[in-house]
Amino acid sequence: MSSTEAGVVELSPIERGVARIKPEYILAPWTAITEVRDDDALEAGAAQQSKRPLDPSPPVSDNGPHADNDAGLASKKLKLSGAQKKKLAREEDAKKRKERKGMNTGRKFARMRDEKQLCWKAATGKECTLSSCRFEHDILSYLSTKPPDICFPPSSTISNAPPFVQQPQERDGGATDEIEASESSGGDPATSCPVFIERGVCDQGFKCRFLGGHVRRSGDLLGLPKGSVTATPTLMVDPEKQASTGLSIVEMNVMSMDKIKAIRSRKYLTPKTDAYLEERALLDSNLGVDQEYPKVDDATGPATHLLTAPAKASGSVDLLAGAQAVPEESLVIEPTPALMMDALSTSDVVFSQHDTPDVPARLQEKKRLRWEGLNYLAPLTTVGNLPFRRLCVEYGAQITCGEMALTTSLLTGNRDEWSLIKRHPSESMFGVQLAGSRPEPLARIAEVFATELGPTGRGLGALGPHNGIDFVDVNCGCPIDMVFKSGAGSALLDNTARLGKILATMNRALGEIPLTIKVRTGVKDGRNTAHKLVPKLPGWSVGAVTVHGRTRQQRYTKLADWGYIKSCVDSLRAATTNAATSNGLEEDSPPIPIFGGGDVYTAQAYWENMEQSGVDGIMIGRGALIKPWIFTEINEHREWDISSKERLEMIRKYTEFGLSHWGSDTQGVNTTRRYLCESLSFQSRYIPLGILEVLPPKMNDRPPQFRGRDELETLLSSGHSRDWVKISEMFLGSPPDGWNFKPKHKSNAYGDEGNG
Repeated sequence: MSSTEAGVVELSPIERGVARIKPEYILAPWTAITEVRDDDALEAGAAQQSKRPLDPSPPVSDNGPHADNDAGLASKKLKLSGAQKKKLAREEDAKKRKERKGMNTGRKFARMRDEKQLCWKAATGKECTLSSCRFEHDILSYLSTKPPDICFPPSSTISNAPPFVQQPQERDGGATDEIEASESSGGDPATSCPVFIERGVCDQGFKCRFLGGHVRRSGDLLGLPKGSVTATPTLMVDPEKQASTGLSIVEMNVMSMDKIKAIRSRKYLTPKTDAYLEERALLDSNLGVDQEYPKVDDATGPATHLLTAPAKASGSVDLLAGAQAVPEESLVIEPTPALMMDALSTSDVVFSQHDTPDVPARLQEKKRLRWEGLNYLAPLTTVGNLPFRRLCVEYGAQITCGEMALTTSLLTGNRDEWSLIKRHPSESMFGVQLAGSRPEPLARIAEVFATELGPTGRGLGALGPHNGIDFVDVNCGCPIDMVFKSGAGSALLDNTARLGKILATMNRALGEIPLTIKVRTGVKDGRNTAHKLVPKLPGWSVGAVTVHGRTRQQRYTKLADWGYIKSCVDSLRAATTNAATSNGLEEDSPPIPIFGGGDVYTAQAYWENMEQSGVDGIMIGRGALIKPWIFTEINEHREWDISSKERLEMIRKYTEFGLSHWGSDTQGVNTTRRYLCESLSFQSRYIPLGILEVLPPKMNDRPPQFRGRDELETLLSSGHSRDWVKISEMFLGSPPDGWNFKPKHKSNAYGDEGNG
């Protein structure tokens, strides 16, 4: 790096891909960073890899199920020299170290609990009627061991000068008499509870770590010596606040445990799916097409087939036996009304005896997605949680989608998985993303969604606007090995026959709810296939499609191919016109919305890609993680040189949303802390516009070591996890003993994507 007479820093060829920082802010010359950030980790969380297997079968080595045992016996029989033993030990040690370096390995987060666990009914001032309840019911006993309250500072106390957040004044170098007394009664009068301020009531009650903001003490307790409280405090409620907020802040789509248990125990009936799977099995049987739909056994009923493996319908004949191999893709036959009735008429099935739905719903019979010109926050595993989506909506995100949910985990009643469908009322257009590899389980979950979350169902979706879900997205782009090897995610791009069956079956089960998909350009580099897939989507009644401009193999090593995305747009537009005629749609009916995605980090890049590619909108992923205010920039057509104080206010807002979602008790506070640190691991990559020499910035450019324009900006740009924890302490207090945070991403590094 050299400087000209004018003081402008020039980059040598080896320094390309480095962010151009103004010289006065550079602390040290830029050097290559050897650690690689794996941004693909966005698409699969640690919990998914360790706790949510897509394939329940045990892993088998390439050399057979007993290969490891055979190798062990062989090593025992061999007589090794000392040098050979040392070499073998080194190889084994290197192998173990390599295994420990896997994505998210060792990311275990302990559950933080109070010393005494209070019964939730007692915590909210109710009477516990369970004689066998093992939790604490003595409020005073619980409060005597409860950690002191945390002070949640208001926005007015935030500053860009140390200590950045002004805490309540203390007298005599320690806690005031009031605080000492409040600790013994479990409440600090100097604090306020963000949940109580928002809702007028705190659902954590006495367990709240901000208890002083909503507790009334019996008598004049202030100033009494610590431990002298003899009367139980009373929880406060603000009826006016409760009435004014109503349902505007209550999270939606909370499935009851009774229904989740019914799904897990295979007692939740899905008659539409059962009937349609039997139709398709019969249709494929009469047409001689290999099918993977289970035939419903009338004796046992449909519920017993919730998780059974696919099987051929009885009486099917393999008409292709001995014939020349035919590509699987060519065997996809859409169930048009005429074709279905012809196939059914050749069988001995009494059609009227089955509760069989009508022919599959066509695109015009579903709710149309009017997405033209809207921006879309990508579904992001772990980091794309509800508080983060709520934050992005505050900054102008218009379409949001929940984190990827595994179909098998939903069917087995995984509570964490079912929490992914929750929706905040501020999300005006919200969808759920599913990952799966077989039509049957995907269709069954789709029917559960239609029944419980659909606009015409009997559940939550029928309560009114901003309840339920507006669309369901099928993940056809996840590159993670665990998902790919199961046949889900981006593996479906090379199995369009199965994908077509999945979409047709899910469309029937969803009823009016639109079905969308997210795809990549292809699986392998140099073999793009999305342009062949998108023309088929109108025939499959897909409501919208998003094309990520990278292949699975490419990952983030190169820039997204927006030129290829344009070719996909052209292919879809041509196919939509043809499908409109064949499906009986009006000629002027709106086309299927197609979105693009990849490397959009500024408003300029957003609108340039929109114009050049012809997409209806753009899905934002990493750009939103690094700078959630990107949606404001897009909507206002400007680049925002956001100040450090504004960024810290945003962090405070995220913390507030996290406490509202995960809870304000000890466990909720530290869960919020964990996800805040996850978010800060991305936000630390942001380079302030005011210190850049060249605009607009590029997401993949790596900066030399730099300082911010003030101390707070320098702190927010730190890539060290200890600094992220320090930032969390401003709003959540010090973490308890035993709490730790291991970054999901190697955020001290900027990866190879900048070299592409």
